[in-house]
Amino acid sequence: MRRLRYFCRLGALAGCLILCLIPHLLWRAAGRRSPWPRRFLGLAARAVGARVRIEGHPFHGDSFIIANHVSWIDILAMGGATGAAFVAHDGIAGWPLIGWLAAQNNTLFVARNRRGALSSQIEALRAALAGHQPVALFPEGTTSDGLGLLPFKPSLLAVLLPPPRAVMIQPVHVDYGAATAEIAWHSDEPAGRNVKRLLERPGRIDVTLRFLEPFDPALYPDRKQLAAVTRDKIAASIAMHLPPFVPAAAPV
Repeated sequence: MRRLRYFCRLGALAGCLILCLIPHLLWRAAGRRSPWPRRFLGLAARAVGARVRIEGHPFHGDSFIIANHVSWIDILAMGGATGAAFVAHDGIAGWPLIGWLAAQNNTLFVARNRRGALSSQIEALRAALAGHQPVALFPEGTTSDGLGLLPFKPSLLAVLLPPPRAVMIQPVHVDYGAATAEIAWHSDEPAGRNVKRLLERPGRIDVTLRFLEPFDPALYPDRKQLAAVTRDKIAASIAMHLPPFVPAAAPV
């Protein structure tokens, strides 16, 4: 059954890609902004067994989404729900097929470990924000166990000092509920093994996207303050919604 689930979900992913790819390319050829990457991400989330529930209200104006990062499923769920372009490390750009697909959704690839690259990356992010597509950032820089937060890296938040247009920051808490420990991708688990494990997993994957109150970044004219305030808001939501069996003594 595990192998059957794996191949069925893999087949469903391939079907989603085929369904969305041709109309996407036609829209791009016509020089129009394509809605199909968002549709693909939403369908792909369902194909891998995720059922997305939204709490709160996604901001419908220009927004910079900042979220905790638990799994690669976060991207499917949030991309399908918001249509956001993501900020990702540049290593993903070289992944077969995945890198190309990410580029179709206007993913901004950044080199986190390359000295001297920050200025050009901020300018690229500023250009992305100048459009009307939401931009999403996982400032932990990697996935965590979902029960707490790693330190936020504030460097790219310099793009909001000041932003290229009026934009609101919206913190988002990505929550897999009681299944968080099982879904989380961390502790150096290889990507391929994690994908295989989740595609073989029985049952659906319930993921809640909690859209917290948006705020104006102009209220905190320092990137470290921005990172700290946003982290505190997400941390408070995590602490409030920890599964009953998870000890809450250790602060996030």
